[in-house]
Amino acid sequence: MDAVIERAAEILERESGLVQDTSVAIFNRPPSTAFAPMLSDLARAQSVTSMIRKSQLSLSRLASFAALAVELQNSDARRGHLTSIQHDIQALTEHSGFLSGHISFLLDAALGLINIEQNSIIKFFSVVAVVFLPPTLVASIYGMNFKHMPELGWIGGYPMALAMMLLTAVAPFWWFKKKGWL
Repeated sequence: MDAVIERAAEILERESGLVQDTSVAIFNRPPSTAFAPMLSDLARAQSVTSMIRKSQLSLSRLASFAALAVELQNSDARRGHLTSIQHDIQALTEHSGFLSGHISFLLDAALGLINIEQNSIIKFFSVVAVVFLPPTLVASIYGMNFKHMPELGWIGGYPMALAMMLLTAVAPFWWFKKKGWL
């Protein structure tokens, strides 16, 4: 039981280091760095931590049954060693619970950061669409083949259409800047 507990502690310590490295990578990464490797590492760490926790629960039950053995009840040294083992199992179970909670937090944080990045990309495309929509409308109107459009006969008709397209593109952009949306 000592060897199994020691091995479980080593695995939890290794996974804890991996989780810490992934935590640093998530929060200190340069923009547009892929999250896939970090999420894969966290998923693997969660799986290993879950298996260790299940193993510790089985060991805890085994230690409880071992405490009922007649050989242990007659020896203070053996009972003391079993009590020490039970404390180690309890500590590792608590540590694996903490690690599992930390992994869940990191997964939520990574997904939140992905969501923020996607929102900023969608925001950019929305602004671009709004900026180009009015000039497209003006160009569409003046691109129609009607016989009676008085502006087409004016000398300043073409510059006026270009000015309207420019104004309708700049006005939404200026409005977004003023509101702090860009």
